[in-house]
Amino acid sequence: MRQGRTYLKKDDQVEVIAGKDKGRVGKVLNVIPAKSQAIVERINMIKRHTKPTEMNQQGQIVEREAPIHTSNLQLICPECTKTGRIGKKTLEDGTKVRFCKSCGESIEKKS
Repeated sequence: MRQGRTYLKKDDQVEVIAGKDKGRVGKVLNVIPAKSQAIVERINMIKRHTKPTEMNQQGQIVEREAPIHTSNLQLICPECTKTGRIGKKTLEDGTKVRFCKSCGESIEKKS
């Protein structure tokens, strides 16, 4: 299986465009490029039942985020604050950056 490509990175703001959480916005916590999935903060929550591990500890139901496919996510541009398509280009100094196709501004964090 070949590795999937994704335009998302950790700490990006994204909006869900399909599925049960459609319209919700969250921050990307983790990206899984091999499966083209991402884990987004407070999106696609699931419940996991855990067994007791020690004598005193009780079993419990843990709620956590499950991965969501990147095709159901759209990046929010930090400059124009709109969701839109993303392009990639190489600058004069040779660095590759992502840019918003609607406003043309770079999405990369300024350091």
